[in-house]
Amino acid sequence: MDAQTPTPVPPPGCPAHTPGGRVPLYGPEFAADPQAYYDYLRHYGPTAPVELAPGVEATLVTDYPTALHLLQDNGSFRKDARRWRAFNEGLVPPDSPVAPLLAYRPNCMFSDGAEHLRLRQAITDSMARVDMNRLSRSTEQISDYLISQFGARGSADLLGDYARQLPLFVFNQLFGCPADVGDRVLFGISGMFDGVNAEKATEVLFQAVHELVALKRARPGEDVTSWLMQHQARLTDEEMVHQLALLLGAGAEPLRNLIGNTLHRLLTDDRYADGGGLIGEALDDTLWDNPPMANYAPHYPAADMEFAGQHVRAGDLMLVSFAAANTGPALAASRQAGSNRSHLAWSAGPHGCPSKDPARHITVTAVEHLFNRLPDVQLAVPEDSLVWRPGPFNRALAALPARFTPVSAPPRADGTGSGGTAAQEEPGAAAKGERSGRWSQFLKWLVK
Repeated sequence: MDAQTPTPVPPPGCPAHTPGGRVPLYGPEFAADPQAYYDYLRHYGPTAPVELAPGVEATLVTDYPTALHLLQDNGSFRKDARRWRAFNEGLVPPDSPVAPLLAYRPNCMFSDGAEHLRLRQAITDSMARVDMNRLSRSTEQISDYLISQFGARGSADLLGDYARQLPLFVFNQLFGCPADVGDRVLFGISGMFDGVNAEKATEVLFQAVHELVALKRARPGEDVTSWLMQHQARLTDEEMVHQLALLLGAGAEPLRNLIGNTLHRLLTDDRYADGGGLIGEALDDTLWDNPPMANYAPHYPAADMEFAGQHVRAGDLMLVSFAAANTGPALAASRQAGSNRSHLAWSAGPHGCPSKDPARHITVTAVEHLFNRLPDVQLAVPEDSLVWRPGPFNRALAALPARFTPVSAPPRADGTGSGGTAAQEEPGAAAKGERSGRWSQFLKWLVK
């Protein structure tokens, strides 16, 4: 900083920095007001020293042009987490709460060069085959099912009862999961991200995906799993498992946060009081101001170098703050001029989100269908009482309580009511350490 620049003021409640001189991006203070932290971090320049969890250090890029530089320069910055020097030197414990999202796995997110191109092309080509009309119908069916579970009550947690579950159900359908496999996929992903016996949940997820791959090898269908398997990249079974686990896990959490954050915006911002055609605008504003993945895109310098005025070493962990870059001064003028989709919420460069079009489509359909079914839905608690989940990566509410006029079960295609009831636990599910068979219950509901 310039010698005449005043010392930046830490955000309210912030411990200013950790003993190592790094700003912590965890705890309730950061979750409650991340923008105050980003304003403070900008005083360091385009990059800032942060701590992701106790003892886990990183450099956070908070400036939009600098973030684009890092994301697009795959020669100077690599994605392979086996380069992470602090982890290799034992400075990051394997059981650190941030390790599951940063540690290496053999998928396209953590690969570089020709291997990344091969895996990435298989994913993008397979996702491109998704029929958007079919995706809309599936999302609406799942929305109807979830609403049937709470509609008669006249109240719900739109996060736990709706936004968290809908993406998992949609993905199960997209990837062609049969009942038993789909139940375990739901259990595994939910447990991994909710922190409920994460080790067991991860084991269940990978076993379920292994079974899905074996099933589709024998009986392919019109689904993303089969298309990925049939791709000219000729993925092995092991490669299939890791790409599917990535798509299911890394796709579900941001999507449920995006649905939840968009609902939050519609229910708390007076500009969207009448909903309707403003859903797309609210989604765009959410991606700008409150992106579901606030800080991520781990990269590692390939060699010691100068970057944005700072010396970084080979293998240093560097992250991009999509939230800070989107809301910084570099984009203020262009956003006011109407450039509404130049945000970084989907990341950018060779590792940009390969599923942004389906994700956007699912979100708009899910939110629109909810408002069509519950036209008078409103927040059930004061906005300032809502709690945001702590953590350095995601931006997500803990709950979104709402109330509305009770509704009956939605009409079925044959004109009858759905008769939806709360999901019951499948025999033997608890004994296997799994949640109740929610996917099985949906499939039964679908054919009633």
